Order: sequence, then C-alpha cells, then structure tokens
Amino acid sequence: MKKLVLMLAALGEAGTGVILAIYPPIVVRLLFGAEIAGAGVNMSRIAGMALIGLGVACWPGNGTRRALYGMVTYSVLAMLFLINVGVLGEGVGPLLWPGVVAHALLIVLLGGTWWKERNSPAT
Repeated sequence: MKKLVLMLAALGEAGTGVILAIYPPIVVRLLFGAEIAGAGVNMSRIAGMALIGLGVACWPGNGTRRALYGMVTYSVLAMLFLINVGVLGEGVGPLLWPGVVAHALLIVLLGGTWWKERNSPAT
C-alpha cells in the first residue's frame, strides 16, 4: 500500500510538473485564479522541472539511486531550458549563463558519482 501511495504522489507531482513546464498559465489560473507573464512564466517552468525531478526521486525503489536520478533529471531539464532562454535572448539576466554552468557541473558531478557507484565492487 505504501508503494502505491508513493507512486501516485510521484505521478501527481511529475504530471503537474509537465503541465507547468509546457503551459504554466493554465496551472496558475486554476490554482490561484490569476494570470502570469514575463519572468513568472519562466520561473513557473523551472518549478515544473523541479516537480518532474521530485517525481523521479520519489518513485518507489531502493537506496539513494532514485534521489540521484531526480537531481540529474532536474539539472538536465533546467540547464537545457536556461540555454534555450539565453539563446533566444528572452530576459537574460547576469546569472543566467553561470546558472547553465552550475547545472552542467552538477550533472558531471552526479554522473561521476553514479559511475563510481556503478563500477565499485560490492562490499
């Protein structure tokens, strides 16, 4: 029963995240009865990506591997989105490109952790 509840919660959060990432105005309108524009749309998309990562991290499983997958999922989605925003030149602030670099570095570090864990002999 616990796994089923966790699975439903993970699906709910990830599903909400997908909708937020694709079309945030509908979620904001239905939740808060308000409209969003400008940077609010982009921040809502980032929040959606975080919810997708949370859904991945909370999927029933053993060990900390799910948390690693959740962080990699979020970092990849956020990095790609920030690159897209930067290339299109929509609302580029001074921390956009450092944010891209930070996420890329995090992906490399998390990938290295996964690789070491995967290739280390069982103790």
